[in-house]
Order: sequence, then C-alpha cells, then structure tokens
Amino acid sequence: MAELSVNLLGLRLVFSSIGLMGNTILIASIIKINFFHIKSFEIFLFGLAAANLWEIVIINIYDIIILQTPSTATGTWSCYLLEFITVIGEINSIFFTVLICIFRYQKLRDVNTRVNFPLFLDNIRSAWMVSGISVMLSVLLSVPMFVIDQESKAGNVTRNSSMCPPDFFHCTQNHCPVFNRIYKYLFIVSCHLLPLIIVTVTSCLILTVLLSQRKTVTPAVNETGSSQFSRKSKDTKIQWSTIAVLGAMGLFQVDWTTYLIFQLAFNPYEFLFWSEAQFFITISYTSISPYMYMIGHNMIPPHSCKKG
Repeated sequence: MAELSVNLLGLRLVFSSIGLMGNTILIASIIKINFFHIKSFEIFLFGLAAANLWEIVIINIYDIIILQTPSTATGTWSCYLLEFITVIGEINSIFFTVLICIFRYQKLRDVNTRVNFPLFLDNIRSAWMVSGISVMLSVLLSVPMFVIDQESKAGNVTRNSSMCPPDFFHCTQNHCPVFNRIYKYLFIVSCHLLPLIIVTVTSCLILTVLLSQRKTVTPAVNETGSSQFSRKSKDTKIQWSTIAVLGAMGLFQVDWTTYLIFQLAFNPYEFLFWSEAQFFITISYTSISPYMYMIGHNMIPPHSCKKG
C-alpha cells in the first residue's frame, strides 16, 4: 500500500510538471502576440490556459499539502478557501473549453460567409465580455461552497485525518443536508453534464462540417491560381486547427464522463484512492490539451523542433 502511494505521488508530480510547462508555454505564446492583433481564439485559449494553470497548482496544494496535514495544523477556513478556489479553476477550465468548441464550430461552418455574416464570438469585445461573464459565473457557482461547509459542520460529520474532506459537497451516505444535496446535483448538471453535452454535440457538428467540406472541394471558375492557393492554404490551416480542437474535445469528453461516473457511482468517504482518482481524471485534460491546441494553432513552429 505504501509503495502504491509513492508511485501515485510520482505520477502526480509528472502529470503536474507536464501541465505546468504546457500551460505556461501556451500563455507565453499568446502574451507575445501584439495586443492589437490578438484574436478571439487566442483570448479563449489564454483563459483556458490560465484556468488550467490555476487548477493544477491549487489541486496539488489541496491534495498533497492539506490532505496530508493533520487536522490540528489545518485551519477550517483554509479548507473552505482552498475548496472555493479549486472549484473556480475547474469551472473556468470547463467553460472556456465550451467557448472554444462553439467558436471553432461557428468559424468552420461560416468560413466562406463570415464576411457577410459576422460571428458574435469573432468580435474582440464580445470575446472579452463572454470571458468575463464565464469567470463571474464560475465565482458565483462556487460561493455556495461556504454555505455547504457551514451546514456540514453543523451536522457533525466525522473526518478521519483531515479538516478537508475528499468530497467538496460534504455529502456522506449517513449525513447529507438538503441544501448540500440540491447544490451537488445542480452543480453536476450545470457545470459538468450540460457542458459535456454541449461539447459532444458541437464536436459531432464540427466533424460533420469537416466531412462535408472534404466532399465539396471545388474551386470557383473565376478564381486565379494564386487566389486558389491562398484560399486552400487558409482552409487547410483552419481544418488542421479544428482537428486539434476535436482531439482536445475528445479528451475532455472521456475525462468528464469518467468523472461523472465516479462522482455518481462511488462514495468518496469509502473509496480509498478517491483523491488520486479525482486528481488524474481532472488533471489529464488540463495537462495534455495545451499541447494539442499549440500544435493545431501553429504555436510550436516546426523549425524550432528541427533546431532541437
């Protein structure tokens, strides 16, 4: 058992290091872009990378430091605050993923008509506004964590070795206040199930558009050779970026489907490796997806790889 715990800790450090490096590189790549040349997709990517970085750092603090610390050394409000900011990072990562998926579908669908029919998310001000709304929503949806903790405290829920329970909703089989139960299922539906459905449906629509475009690749009669080449190059770039987004969306679907199964089928207070399972499920998308987005959006130039 001790050897397994050490191996899991080693894997956690590897995944965390990969995620920290990937998200940091993605943020640095976007920061290098001229502010006046930044696009909506870069804004959403920046929000996603920042949320991923936030989540990786906080979830490691919560899982490794707090859960390993005796209850006498961990303040109750420290637990509440860590749970609150952990959930903020998790929700933001999910919301920005949904924005990226919807934006990419609209961009791909209207690739030939976007001049006549401008996209709402393609506007920089709209992108900033939607990003701000996503952040505010994540904060508002996380605020009830404090109320849940107070109700749980009033119910005298026993905790073995830590003031921070493995379940954010503090809902055991023997004691689960009504407010905790309502918030738990509303949170799961609004922050996990609904985004998962949106991403799944949108990914299917993206795949449909990609397949239909491959069948109808016929150049216009009045187009010159140079314009045809320019158009083909641009379409290829968009399609390659879209394929990378689809790969990231596939990883997102696998991760959060598995998370929902664990959340609804297992009891966190009885499942021995709950914190480890939750960590690997949530951290795999936040650690791997930045590399997919960077490759698809050409943020890792091929010549830099050749130099290495």
